[in-house]
Amino acid sequence: MAIRNIVTDQDPALRKVCRSVLNFDERLAQILDDMADTMYEADGCGLAANQVGILRRYCIVDVGDGLIELINPEIIESSGTQVGEEGCLSFPGEFGVVERPMKVTVKAQDRTGKTFTVTGEGLKARAFCHEIDHLDGIVYKDKLKVNG
Repeated sequence: MAIRNIVTDQDPALRKVCRSVLNFDERLAQILDDMADTMYEADGCGLAANQVGILRRYCIVDVGDGLIELINPEIIESSGTQVGEEGCLSFPGEFGVVERPMKVTVKAQDRTGKTFTVTGEGLKARAFCHEIDHLDGIVYKDKLKVNG
């Protein structure tokens, strides 16, 4: 178990577009394991690689029904709308109202490189969108609704 440092809002890594993962090796597996330990220790429900200073396209999500690892994720379908409060481990103690899709389908790879799709609704859809935004250098504060 290794807890990594979570970068905060002033770190330039949060604003970088992450590069695709090409090597599905033991190093990747170890970082994913470390990220899960880090996320759970911080009581979060998602964590992107650039939040621990790694500029690669992977993130993890667990909204209470099990850990999902998303490598090279892309949203391939979305529908509906939800508006709700979000926070972020990189912005401790801060929250804001953000509009997200109610349902999203994500195409990604697992830690061995196998492609899969996963669909999330409600909080899971919100978490998928939030973490994938991180990989594109976008933070939730960029999407705050002024008139919540």
